[in-house]
Amino acid sequence: MNDVWDSITSTQPAPSLRVLIGTGVVALLLIAWRPIWRYTRQVVTIAHEGAHGLVAALAGRKLAGIRLHSDTSGVTVSRGKPTGAGMIAVLLAGYPGPALFGLAAAFVLGQGYAVALLWGLLLALVVLLLQIRNLFGLWSVVVFGAVVFAVSWWGSADVQSAFAYLLTWFLLLAAPRAVIELQHSRRGGGGRSSDADQLRRLTGVPALVWVAFFGLITLVCLGLGVLWSGVLPSQ
Repeated sequence: MNDVWDSITSTQPAPSLRVLIGTGVVALLLIAWRPIWRYTRQVVTIAHEGAHGLVAALAGRKLAGIRLHSDTSGVTVSRGKPTGAGMIAVLLAGYPGPALFGLAAAFVLGQGYAVALLWGLLLALVVLLLQIRNLFGLWSVVVFGAVVFAVSWWGSADVQSAFAYLLTWFLLLAAPRAVIELQHSRRGGGGRSSDADQLRRLTGVPALVWVAFFGLITLVCLGLGVLWSGVLPSQ
C-alpha cells in the first residue's frame, strides 16, 4: 500500500510522442468502428449520467438514482424544483460532461499524475456505483471499474500511463460523436425527451441551439485537450 500511495502522489514521466499518437489512434478506432462503438459508448453514457448526477448534487437537488441501459441510453433522476436554474444546469451538464471530464484528465496528465488520475477515476466510479438503480447499470460500472483497477494495481508505469491517455483521448473524441448522434436521433423523429428538447421547454431557446452549444463545448475541450496532451507545442 505504501508503494501504491507513493505512485499516486508522485509524478510519472511523460510518454513518448509515439505513445501519445498511438493511444489517440486506438481511441479513434474504438469510436469510429461501429461494431465496437456499440459497447465502448457505454463509457460515454457513464460519464454523461455521472455529470448529470454531480451537477444535481452541486445544485442542491436530491439525487434519486441513475440507470444505465443496454442500448447505451441512461437516465438520472433527481428531486427538486422541476424548473429554474438548478434544473437547467443539470440538463446542460450531460453532453458536455464527457468532454469536460476528458479535459480535466488531460490537465492532470499534463502535470504528470497518470496514476493519480486512474485512482481518482476508480474512486469516482465507486461513488457512482452507490447511485446505480438497475442491474445492467451495476454490471457496466463494475466491469469498467474492474478494468481500471486491474491496470492501476498490476500495470507497469508505462501501461498505466498509456491507459490513462487512452481513456482521456476516448472521452475527448467520443463526446462530439455523441452530440452528432443526438441530432441524428432528433432529425429521425426521436429524442423528444432529450436534454436539448427539455432545455427548449424550460428556456424557450430552440433545441437546435442547445445541440450546437453542446457541440461547441465538446470541440473546444478536444482542442484544448490536444494542446495540453503534448502532441502539439503549447507555444
